Amino acid sequence: MLSVVDDENTRKRTPAEAQPVYEAVDAFNEELREQGSWVFAGGLTEPAMATTVDARGPEVALVDGPFIESKEYLGGFWIIQAHDLDVALKIATRASRACGGKVEVRPFEAEPQGTE
Repeated sequence: MLSVVDDENTRKRTPAEAQPVYEAVDAFNEELREQGSWVFAGGLTEPAMATTVDARGPEVALVDGPFIESKEYLGGFWIIQAHDLDVALKIATRASRACGGKVEVRPFEAEPQGTE
């Protein structure tokens, strides 16, 4: 998974400043599809739009806003297929250039073996 790390400055882009980024991300997404690495991607709204759900106790708690206050936050993501970490890092480098921000690379956990 490639996670796009946004910050306060990212959300302050004017529409004119954001348009080239959208176009670069669209082109990058097309490259991923053509090379067979594309699985899914999506952008997220700002953290203020979040609702946190906590159903660990007897009552369900719904809280407006993010779970954690932070200057950086998940702004979007790509789910990709990559043969190994080196390939994923090369793809993430292109993703960072396209979106104009930091991109975190994190693999999914492997399924436990023999738990059928």
